[in-house]
Amino acid sequence: MAMPLYDNQPTRRAPLVTYVLIALNFGIFLLTPMASLGHRDDGPHALACDRAVFIQEYGAIPRELTSNDALPVPADIAEECGEASYAKSPFLSALTSMFLHSGWLHMFGNMVYLFVFGQATEDRMGRLRYLLFYLICGYAAAYGFAATYPHSEVPLIGASGAIAGVLGSHLVLFPRSKTIALVSGIIPFRLPAWVILGQFFILQWLSLGASDDNVAYVAHIYGFLAGAALGLLARTPWATRRAALLTGRH
Repeated sequence: MAMPLYDNQPTRRAPLVTYVLIALNFGIFLLTPMASLGHRDDGPHALACDRAVFIQEYGAIPRELTSNDALPVPADIAEECGEASYAKSPFLSALTSMFLHSGWLHMFGNMVYLFVFGQATEDRMGRLRYLLFYLICGYAAAYGFAATYPHSEVPLIGASGAIAGVLGSHLVLFPRSKTIALVSGIIPFRLPAWVILGQFFILQWLSLGASDDNVAYVAHIYGFLAGAALGLLARTPWATRRAALLTGRH
């Protein structure tokens, strides 16, 4: 597995939306029970309960997305942690789930990919269109996952689906870009970006059906394909001319 560090695709202006998205993900994570910063004196049981209820409230649950009806807190959580009530919109949960992460490693890995590959896509699309693109990919990932597992009541959290869309767009928009990546976690190599991005997509397919982890590989695939499709639209002559005007290119 290769971890990207830098992509050589040049940009004409600061990727403010990418920076803001990264800051939001870090900031929100620090405010949630997942970071455990405010639970040092409450004990592990209270922290586990806070996390479980929090994820139920703000995570995207496939059965809720397909029915558009919020479910009650699962019986096992209610028995262990007590009854909890909240007003939840399933449609909005697909948005809130994009900014939640299960831990530091989960968040850090996502943010590295967003930082490396998001900048060029933002520069090509323009800031507002890039933000809309990011959110659309996140929704496509969440609802695609729900359509595949419509009866699942396991919450989906993480920015991975939206970021997979960024990877898909980068593959079709900048197929010749080069990326510095750590191979096996220690060896830096200069590789074509399509090698890194193709590896990511293939690994998602190969990991489908894995029962030993909680990674939503199907959501990543839907996000990646949505990003690639929208990236192809951004390559049309009309979109290319518009992007040139937005970025000041001639």
